[in-house]
Amino acid sequence: MPAPATDALHWPSVPACYGWLALDARGQWRLRDERVTHPGLNAFLNANYTCDATGNWLVNNGPQRVYVRLERAPLVLRLERDGSMIDHTGRRVQAQPPVCIDEEGHIVLTTDAGPGTVDDRDLAAFIAEMLDADSRLPSEDALLACIGGDTRIALTWRGLPVEPCSCTELPARFGFRLDPQPGSDERSAC
Repeated sequence: MPAPATDALHWPSVPACYGWLALDARGQWRLRDERVTHPGLNAFLNANYTCDATGNWLVNNGPQRVYVRLERAPLVLRLERDGSMIDHTGRRVQAQPPVCIDEEGHIVLTTDAGPGTVDDRDLAAFIAEMLDADSRLPSEDALLACIGGDTRIALTWRGLPVEPCSCTELPARFGFRLDPQPGSDERSAC
């Protein structure tokens, strides 16, 4: 008797993993709260990092989905000396509106690869590129007013408007989940 024909190879059904993997605000992977330092593991995590249709960010580990707890945003962005921007995985990304600043002074913006936060080590460079309505560097008072939520302050960064936004509103505004949980599929994003 011949062996049964199979149309395609199928991955085995394995449970998703929650609560093991995290991404900190500087783009460092953390496994069970320990920083991942192995270059091969970092490369694997970066290469397999993606999002699902509901705003959960995850790493595909073969057939298993390993959901990622985010400290601030799905991508951590660095400003390069040549004016370009890269995310924590090493991909070049392009900024898109909106650009938001929260009450703690963190910058979150949309890119062609997804939402990201500017690495805190690059905030001074980011602010140095901001302009007020008169195309000058914003005063400290104007910057603090924007951080404080004053929507009357008109600031831009590389031609994109900078808007105040509460840190608690950022995940919903940008369509991501900070801490994916089983069954968290009620929002469409990415």
